[in-house]
Amino acid sequence: MKIFKRIFLFLITNIAIIFLIWVIIFVLERYLWINISPNMESWITPLLVFSAIYWFSWAFISLAISRWVAKKIYSIEIIQESEIHKYPSKIQYLFFKTKEFANQKWIKMPEFGIYESSDANAFATWPSKNKSLVAFSSGIIWVMDQNELEWVLAHEMSHIVNWDMVTLTLVQWIINTFVIFLARVIAYFIDMALNKDEDWNISWIAYHLVVIVLEIVFSILASIVVMAYSRKREFSADKDSAFFTPKQNMIKALKKLKQLSFEKENFKDDSLAAFMISWKKSYLSIFSSHPDLDTRIEKLENMI
Repeated sequence: MKIFKRIFLFLITNIAIIFLIWVIIFVLERYLWINISPNMESWITPLLVFSAIYWFSWAFISLAISRWVAKKIYSIEIIQESEIHKYPSKIQYLFFKTKEFANQKWIKMPEFGIYESSDANAFATWPSKNKSLVAFSSGIIWVMDQNELEWVLAHEMSHIVNWDMVTLTLVQWIINTFVIFLARVIAYFIDMALNKDEDWNISWIAYHLVVIVLEIVFSILASIVVMAYSRKREFSADKDSAFFTPKQNMIKALKKLKQLSFEKENFKDDSLAAFMISWKKSYLSIFSSHPDLDTRIEKLENMI
């Protein structure tokens, strides 16, 4: 049921974004006299430019404020080195490991934070590898030992070092640009095919309803591509974690997550970068940002 909930939330989010795009285009066309809809021969270039600028702004504003948003959503407590002695040994261990891993890769130490949650989860978010945040839930600190937590940290640090969030944002920008662009191009040609004797016979509202339907369909298809890329980056982060910690730690941690996910059916899996997206394969996994745990464990076990 969780995967259906996520798909539903995805659709609602995309419909909201598409409605916002529709409002922006309406204002541009009706009040600022800037043509976006295809009702003249010179519409292609402005449409493509608008699509690219819109999604570039949306994507990189989201990226720029990602740390701030994460802190607010999860009420993350940022830990300072001057006060680290006040915290339990596991948190101290993770803090100094974060510093050690950052030094090994010649990057600025990420902000290190913890937040209250029974979910076994951790994530990293950042606009750049020198302005990053790593956060652990109290739940994951409680259920995992130091070696397992070390791999969790190594996995997140691999994402930071490899600029994974930035590259994923670029992929989303390019794909979403063409979602807006192609939806309007196809809607235009549908109109032309249905109204060969008229230049613009279809009503303005009907045209945009067709655009909205196409954008929803293309957004779903685009999400499959984006999620496939995200899963690929997860496999790469698992592999690159070997730079920081032994493979045995990775396998042990993933098996622990599998055990926990099996035992806790109602696990909340909608966090920024949850590990425990799924412990088993499913035909709906094409909509998941993370590979199933069985496949990740298998790949690590076969890794030389």
